[in-house]
Amino acid sequence: MNIVKVNPFAPNKTFSNLMEEIFNKSIGEIVGNDFTISNPAVNIIEKGDAFVLELAAPGLEKSDFNIQVDKSQLTISVEKEVKTEEGDGKWTRKEFNYSKFSKTFTLSDKVNPESVSAEYDNGILTVTINKKEVEKEKAPIKIDIK
Repeated sequence: MNIVKVNPFAPNKTFSNLMEEIFNKSIGEIVGNDFTISNPAVNIIEKGDAFVLELAAPGLEKSDFNIQVDKSQLTISVEKEVKTEEGDGKWTRKEFNYSKFSKTFTLSDKVNPESVSAEYDNGILTVTINKKEVEKEKAPIKIDIK
């Protein structure tokens, strides 16, 4: 057995690195993966009359999503709890899994916040934000002098 000196207050040391040095395991292996915080990938596409956000979030249902617009902030969040239980008379196994994420986007003054719509299909959440209609430039008006 080797004696290893550890200074937990050394610069550039994180708790996760310290745990790996002491136990030779990652924090996920020690604590477990029962609580997951993930950030799904997001594509933002500008189309002629709208902005489209595509989030890759497989394994969820429409009811798991919470989409809100507050002032100029669009927030997309998920908080899901999954419980499974197996048993065969003499033994029981219970598993709990919690997952959540939240993404906030600042809306431009070019979009209409009341026009936000969303669709979830095959693990992809598609959020469409329509742009405001731009007033067409009017032709100059000629003023007659009386």
